[in-house]
Amino acid sequence: MSRCLNVPERVLPATRERIILAVTQLGYTPNFGGQALASNRTNTVGAVIPTMENAIFARGIQAFQEALAASGVTLLVASSGYDPEREGEQIRALVGRGADGLLLIGVTRPEATYSFLRQRGVPYVIAWNYRPGDDNLYAGFDNRSAARALATKVINYNHTMIAMIAGKTETNDRSADRVSGVRDALAAAGMDAQAMPVVETTYSLDGGGRAFETLMRRHNPPTAVICGNDVLAVGAMTGARELGISVPADVSIVGFDDIDLALVVQPQLTTVHVPHRRMGEAAAKLLLQLRDGHPNMESVILDTHVVERGSLIRHVSGMPLFLGQGKAAV
Repeated sequence: MSRCLNVPERVLPATRERIILAVTQLGYTPNFGGQALASNRTNTVGAVIPTMENAIFARGIQAFQEALAASGVTLLVASSGYDPEREGEQIRALVGRGADGLLLIGVTRPEATYSFLRQRGVPYVIAWNYRPGDDNLYAGFDNRSAARALATKVINYNHTMIAMIAGKTETNDRSADRVSGVRDALAAAGMDAQAMPVVETTYSLDGGGRAFETLMRRHNPPTAVICGNDVLAVGAMTGARELGISVPADVSIVGFDDIDLALVVQPQLTTVHVPHRRMGEAAAKLLLQLRDGHPNMESVILDTHVVERGSLIRHVSGMPLFLGQGKAAV
């Protein structure tokens, strides 16, 4: 029975069918605790993601899980709520349950967490970001470079009054890198990058709407708003509609991630396409190889690109947009 369940390809088909029938009738399940003791491996992998409240991570984690399942590995998922201390607790819990490896999102976390992983010898792969020059193993993309390309596209559409709605940057390296990338593009275009208005908020539709209103009530409101992800961008578009501001006629709005939400709003959202499924598959392959002790492991750096849709148009100089009590005046 053990050979049939663990290496079915080494058992004759007729024999395998009889064993599977018996297993089904008896309701038998393998003793994974005993297997783990015998092999020093649980065939489980943990992933700690910042949130389950929107679709930003869903596609990549789904691909990650499918690739693991194809190798007989079970995925355990925890959500940290963007809290580094909670993430550390969850990492310890997953390791305590015997996880053979971990998928982590981004690089910003307390050094104590990294020390714990090194001391316990737990392999891990970092996804959703890539920063050259450190010792981490990545399956991700360069957020700073991607945001720079997006901002350059906005600048090339004749926008000079640009603002940004970002996630919290203090504990989120992806958010911080995207702000830095936009500032890189502004500086390259000869603008005062540090003067760019930035409103940080939670990654939510409501957060995007409130941040958009804050920006548009400035004395010199922007003609283009770059958002740290698509959820914030759609929230900003909803906020614009409530304020009587036309997108893109009065203000262009762009996002980041290219999740399905970008296609269901009107106008459709200009955004950065992130290859979430390829990232999840690459992360699973890297983590399994790392677990198995493969030598000379190298990070997988994925390309992103800007997808142009209707929410971004060329700015034509004219009367600036000012807001009164909830309506636009041009």
